[in-house]
Amino acid sequence: MLLINGIGVSLEAFEPFVQELDPDVDVIRFDPPGIGGSAESAGPYRFTGLCRLIAQMLTELGYGGRVDVLGISWGGGVAQHFAAFQRSRCRRLVLVATATGALMVPGRPSVLVHMLTPQRHMDRTYLHRIAGDLYGGSARTQPERIAAVLKHGHFLGSQAGYVYQLAAAAGWTSVPFLPTLRQRTLILAGDDDPIIPLANARLMRLLIPRSRLHVYHGGHLGLVTEAAELAPVVDGFLAAPLRAFA
Repeated sequence: MLLINGIGVSLEAFEPFVQELDPDVDVIRFDPPGIGGSAESAGPYRFTGLCRLIAQMLTELGYGGRVDVLGISWGGGVAQHFAAFQRSRCRRLVLVATATGALMVPGRPSVLVHMLTPQRHMDRTYLHRIAGDLYGGSARTQPERIAAVLKHGHFLGSQAGYVYQLAAAAGWTSVPFLPTLRQRTLILAGDDDPIIPLANARLMRLLIPRSRLHVYHGGHLGLVTEAAELAPVVDGFLAAPLRAFA
């Protein structure tokens, strides 16, 4: 299974989720250009170019056929694009706390303004102050759990890398092509996600023909804060025979 991170977050942040998965599942994780341990790209990029790069990476790693793809938040947008335009490389699709891009039900501006810069990754005091309003779920009462996930900037790459991630998603939307997806798709969404309101998951469920929606009690980073609950849901989806979706 290929795991695609959210914006400004490197591959290590999802270790709690990976640890809860079936150990027989091979998990491929990577840092986008300019994030975590990856070198910065020469300039801004779009999802199409990033998906080609991901396909090349999979081939170099020895995964020449199809893989299951899980994307969270920004990475969920990349995962949707990969499923549509690298169709021969994607078997099943898991979309977590994500939406359809420019055409979506947005969070409140007072919430989204915190996403414009990587300050939350670098300033512990700032992160504790805004964690509950930004991420929802258990972050409202236990902001230190979110701080532990984000490691107060330890995982962040360059500021240019963060800006390039924002630019890659600017103006992008999956609405026109979601009805063409043929992959079996699991949509995971929290009932208290200020960044991606639940209505977006319901919209994707309507647009993607072979999809199912699982709503969990939690916020935007439920994949790690509620890893013990959500990992078995993902395991069950990936292991289910295709006839279970007929």
